[in-house]
Amino acid sequence: MQRRPFLTVLTLSLLFSWEAWAQKTTSASRPNVIVIYTDDQGYADTNLYGSTDLYTPNMDALAKSGVRFTRFYAASPVCSPSRAALLTGRYPQRAGLAGNASSQAGEAGMPGSQYTLGELFKDGGYSTGHIGKWHVGYSKETLPNAQGFDYSFGFMGGCIDNYSHFFYWNGPNRHDLWRNGAEVYEPGKYFPDLMVAEANKFIEANQAKPFFLYWAINMPHYPLQGEPKWLEHYKDLPAPRKQYAAFLSTMDDKIGAVLLKLDDLKLRDNTIIVFQSDHGFSREERTFSGGGSAGNYRGSKFSVFEGGIRVPAAISWPGQIPANQTRNQVATNMDWFPTLAEYCKLPLPAGKIDGKSLVPVIRDGTTNTPHATVYWQSQGSKENPQWAVLDGDWKLLHSPVEVSREELTTDNLMLVNLKTDAMEKQNVAGQHADVVSRLLKQYQAWINEVVQQ
Repeated sequence: MQRRPFLTVLTLSLLFSWEAWAQKTTSASRPNVIVIYTDDQGYADTNLYGSTDLYTPNMDALAKSGVRFTRFYAASPVCSPSRAALLTGRYPQRAGLAGNASSQAGEAGMPGSQYTLGELFKDGGYSTGHIGKWHVGYSKETLPNAQGFDYSFGFMGGCIDNYSHFFYWNGPNRHDLWRNGAEVYEPGKYFPDLMVAEANKFIEANQAKPFFLYWAINMPHYPLQGEPKWLEHYKDLPAPRKQYAAFLSTMDDKIGAVLLKLDDLKLRDNTIIVFQSDHGFSREERTFSGGGSAGNYRGSKFSVFEGGIRVPAAISWPGQIPANQTRNQVATNMDWFPTLAEYCKLPLPAGKIDGKSLVPVIRDGTTNTPHATVYWQSQGSKENPQWAVLDGDWKLLHSPVEVSREELTTDNLMLVNLKTDAMEKQNVAGQHADVVSRLLKQYQAWINEVVQQ
């Protein structure tokens, strides 16, 4: 009789210990996730993707540690729609943000009713963080903290000066730096360093439980404000390549600093890292009319030619997915949503998801692409929009940016075969009227569905 209290205490102690161990084991078995989303980075602007004049050891090492893609596409050649597609797994039109969101505080962007990666992971028990650029909505219901992110630090518009943190490109000049919806001031502090500090702080604070971090880096988007050591390193390159190169290598350093934090905390093996650019490099005047490279591909930011939508992309998870392998299947940034949900055993939300899980492709390079056809619509007028359809090796374009009128048919169409014409120079619409007709019908059915859903 006298031993019962002891046995009860012992039993309860063992029970609590088991529960604590089970909880810890369950937490440890759930991978952390970091999505690194760069801004205006050209397809060929790392050594692995073809650059011979840039220094990008951290991005290259990250891609080599996992699977990298050669035919990976952004769902839009413009910033905001690309981010909406990433965050929702849906075409930008279905996500309600087909064009750039405003950089003016108080103005909405992607509807708050859209279900984001932040909400997916938060509902799955993850700590969720956003660091860097947002640019998918600047109203209370469309800011990061209302879209599933427990913690947010960065700017809400399209770009900022990296030292003053002001948006200078539409008047009046506006300060744009926020932490969890509250404006903060860090004048003179270099924004890339602030991002690293915030990302590392978030990782360290959540190291004992699973976390999801969306690190939307604002580099190498204008203004091109590379660190002095890289400006010196590239001083002999011609302009504007040298300004772009300095900012890109600065970004590589910052990525390396966050990867080092993961290594120091012994979290790397249990962390999935996704890396990609949001779309092609910019030729805007504010970025000295160029600097980036798409290699042999035609086009840049704003264009549905390959250079505007084909991007460097990779996924790393040491010991869990293959290392230093390449995949040539067609994939899109909408695919990260279902891919990460599958890896982390999170249920997909109700409603249409346009992305497809890449888990089979990542596991086995002989697996067919999950996408029979991919679509884009961006820029242009309502009467004459820019759009494209990719179906196997065939690609039909309508009124593409960066084209001469003489290259198009009277209906503003251009048909190319990427297998024989990767540079998209030869319009073969006249020789393949049947292909044009088929892809045109497919596009019309698609746009009617995603816009009039």
